[in-house]
Amino acid sequence: MIPNALIAGSFAGLYCGPAPDPGEIWGDWNLDPLLLAALAASTLVLARSRAGVAAVAVLVVAFVSPLCALSAALFSARVVHHLLLVAVAAPLIALAWPARVARPATPAFLIATAALWGWHLPQAYDAAMANMGIYWVMQATLLGSAIAFWRAVLAPGQPTGQAGLAILGAYMQMGLLGALLTFAPEPLYAIHQWAPLAWGFTPLADQQLGGIIMWVPAGIPYAAFGALVALRGWRRLQARPT
Repeated sequence: MIPNALIAGSFAGLYCGPAPDPGEIWGDWNLDPLLLAALAASTLVLARSRAGVAAVAVLVVAFVSPLCALSAALFSARVVHHLLLVAVAAPLIALAWPARVARPATPAFLIATAALWGWHLPQAYDAAMANMGIYWVMQATLLGSAIAFWRAVLAPGQPTGQAGLAILGAYMQMGLLGALLTFAPEPLYAIHQWAPLAWGFTPLADQQLGGIIMWVPAGIPYAAFGALVALRGWRRLQARPT
C-alpha cells in the first residue's frame, strides 16, 4: 500500500490535485473562482451560437467536473482532458468564432502538432503536472494552437480537399503519438507512478489505456468534423449554377 501522503505530495503543485480517492471522486468538483469567472466571460463571448455554448460546456467538463481531479491521478484521464480541449472544444470555438478569410492550414497544423507532442515529452509533462504556472501554459498552448488550426480548417471558403487532408493529418499524428505511448515498454511519466495503483491500474497499464484512447476513440471527433467539412463542400457544389 502506497502512503496517501506520498501520493498527495506528488501532486502538491498540480491544479485539481492532489489525486482523489476513488470513493470520493464524484464530489471532487473544481469551483475555483477565477476559473468560473473565466468560463462565465467565455460564455458571454461565445453564447451567440449553439457551437459556442457547446464549447463552454465542454470546457466545464474538462476543468470543473470530477474529470479535472481524476486527471491528477490517471494519465488516461489526462488524455481525455486533452482530447476534449484540442478535438472538441477547439473546433466548436472555431465554429462560433470563424475566420474571416481562408488561409493555408499547414502552419497552424505544424504548430498544434508541435504543442501536442512537446507537452507529452516526459520532462515537459512532469514539469507541467508539478507546477501550476507551467500547467496553465500547457493548457493555453494546447487549446490556443488547436483553435488556430480549426479556424483555418473550418474557415468559410477553405477548399474541401485541403480541409479534409488537414483533419486527417491531425488525427494521424495524434494516433501515432497514441501508438507510441501504447507500445512503450515502460511508464514514461514520473508524476503518475503511484496514483494509478489506487484505481486498480499499474502505471504502465494506465499509460497504455491513454495511448489507446489517443489512437482509436480520438478519431470520432475528427471524423465528425471531417463529415461537416464534406457536407459544406457538397452544399457549395449544389449551390453552383448549372
